[in-house]
Amino acid sequence: MMKPIITVFANSPDQGRGLARDMTVRWALEEVGQPYEVRLVSFADMKQAEHLRRHPFGQIPTYEKGELVLFESGAIVQHIAEQHGGLFPAASDARARTIMWMFAAQSSVEPLVVQCEVAVLLERDKPWHSARMPMLKVRLNARLKELSNSLGDADWLEGEFSAGDLLMIQVLRRPACAELLVNYPNLSDYLLRGEARPAFKRAFAAQLAVFNNQ
Repeated sequence: MMKPIITVFANSPDQGRGLARDMTVRWALEEVGQPYEVRLVSFADMKQAEHLRRHPFGQIPTYEKGELVLFESGAIVQHIAEQHGGLFPAASDARARTIMWMFAAQSSVEPLVVQCEVAVLLERDKPWHSARMPMLKVRLNARLKELSNSLGDADWLEGEFSAGDLLMIQVLRRPACAELLVNYPNLSDYLLRGEARPAFKRAFAAQLAVFNNQ
C-alpha cells in the first residue's frame, strides 16, 4: 500500500517540542495506524518552486499520496479522518460537531494564542507592547474559560476522542496557554489525557528524532 509523504522541518524552530504543525499530522496518522514517510525541508527549500507547487504559501506540512497533494494541517487531518476509522464518530450529527470543533480549534482559539506569542517574540521592543500584552492575555483567558465551560467534566469534546480533540489539544500545548491553563484544571487534565495517548507519544518521538539527528 502506498504510504503518504508529509513534509517536515529539517531544522525545527521549536527544538523538538512538537509544536510545529507537522506534529498534528503525524499524530493523526499514528491514531489511525497509517504508516507514512517524511520529506525534510529547510527554510530555503520551502521557498523554492518544487515546494511551492505543494504549498503555495511556502510552509509545512504538506501531504502527498498518489496524485493528491494537500496543505493546511486541519484539512489534512480531516482527510485522514475521512479515509480511516478512529478520528470521526460514526453518527452523522456527531461527525458534524467534530468538524465544528476542528474549526473552533484553529479559528476561535489558536489565533488568540498566536497573537500572544507574536507579541512576546516579535513585539517586545515596540512602545505599545506593555499596553497590548495584558489585553491579549485577557482575550485568551476569556476564550479558555469558555472552552473550559464547554468541556465541563467530560473527557473529550464529543464523546470519544476525535479529530476535534487532536486539533484542540495541539493548540493548548502552545507556550502562550501554559501559564493560563493553571486556572482551568479540567483543561489541564484534558491536555494531559491527550499527551498520554500512545499515538501522541509515537508522533512526538518521531518528530523529536528528526531534531536530535540534526
